[in-house]
Amino acid sequence: MYLLLGATGVGKTLLLRKIKNFYTKDESEKSMSTIPTVGTNIVKVSVDKKREGSVREVGGAMGPIWFKYYSECHAVMFVIDVANPCQVSSSCIQLLTVLSHKELQQKPFIIIFNRSDIPSQVKPCNIKQLMRLDDVIQAAKQPIKVVDVSARQEENLTEIMQWMITRWEKITC
Repeated sequence: MYLLLGATGVGKTLLLRKIKNFYTKDESEKSMSTIPTVGTNIVKVSVDKKREGSVREVGGAMGPIWFKYYSECHAVMFVIDVANPCQVSSSCIQLLTVLSHKELQQKPFIIIFNRSDIPSQVKPCNIKQLMRLDDVIQAAKQPIKVVDVSARQEENLTEIMQWMITRWEKITC
């Protein structure tokens, strides 16, 4: 199971919907609006055209109890909203807390910088510098991939899907 984490309002639900429909291109969900997830949401996702994996989205407001879901996951997807510079510092603290948890130290991570299509006062590369992301990755015990996406515009979702396929293959071997 993949665990999808991030602060409230960073776009986890929309991202999950886009990933779920990556191969099917289900138009019925395209116009649906999203609301913040209260609790958890488990969705079956086509990892490729033949295989499915489960993604558990945990609401951002549940940050204090995210750790209760760590033992069930095989990989972590952590979403940060780069269009909201005010939220980046709290997301960075959450990320560091999650990365340092004992149960996740050998589990692969993908850090997803969402909303890269929205003009912001701070560019995603500057946010990564402010977060000292290179140092975080170097000090981390787990493998980490970083990707800039726009869930709304469906930009760079292929990178997430490729990461999920790689993780899925390692889980099932």
